[in-house]
Amino acid sequence: MAVYQTYINSMNERIRNQFENSNPFDFKHISPLKSIENFNDVGPSVVMASPSGLQRTLAKTIINKPKEVTLMNGLTAPLNMQVHYISFSAHADFAQTSTFLKELMPPNIILVHGEANEMGRLKQKLITQFAYRNTKIISPKNCQSVEMYFNSEKMAKTIGRLVENTPEVGETVSGLLVKKAFTYQIMALDDLLVFAQLSTANFSQRITIAYSGAFGVLKHRLKQIFDSVESLPDEESEGPAFRVHERLTVKYESKKDISLHWRSDPIRVMVLDSAVALVLNISREIPKVVVESEEATKT
Repeated sequence: MAVYQTYINSMNERIRNQFENSNPFDFKHISPLKSIENFNDVGPSVVMASPSGLQRTLAKTIINKPKEVTLMNGLTAPLNMQVHYISFSAHADFAQTSTFLKELMPPNIILVHGEANEMGRLKQKLITQFAYRNTKIISPKNCQSVEMYFNSEKMAKTIGRLVENTPEVGETVSGLLVKKAFTYQIMALDDLLVFAQLSTANFSQRITIAYSGAFGVLKHRLKQIFDSVESLPDEESEGPAFRVHERLTVKYESKKDISLHWRSDPIRVMVLDSAVALVLNISREIPKVVVESEEATKT
């Protein structure tokens, strides 16, 4: 009972609430028995014990319901009691274990938590039983690492507008892979809300960089890197601007700085990184004019 009282916080809410008023494990007619010396034999009683507590004791003999038993003092006495054996063990025997494994047919069986000799016997029986299959049976020692390899194939079902046109053999189907419960589905971005009840959001980002060079020089240098660098109309960009690779917009803000605009996307970020690196390099290449004043010195 001490174990349950010690870990009362691991119990459910009903037990925890009851424990605030009274100990639910403090029974009136039930008490733990640490040893035979603490047993107060005042009349008929019920003794409950686990199998491990019955080993090498008189109870081991009583469980077979003999007519007479030999007491600890050597005297023989008739068995005037009823014995009931209740099996609620969490451990399975060989028959139960083998039946369970036959149903699952796993490729790997790892035997743990048991006496070494018994585990060895169980391993040999399982090896014989599953000899016709390529089953890996291991009984590792404490702290021994075990490696297992699994070959699994996952099937994804294409749904939505992606199935409107049947792809040709070898044709690439582009979409979003969505895992729902234990199934995989491939769908278009626009179908995400309909079939997966997921909404999408776009983030527009902006960064301002110090740049005092000519705006046309920057456009020319970017054309040497990217195939597509197109100027934007003034009414669309509210000033000089151009679009790089159809993913990044570069705007002229003032004589001292420019701004870069993009929507969150892995490819756009790659274009952005290249453009920022180019702007910083051009800024370092711009010659600096230093005006020095000379004072006449008198000797």
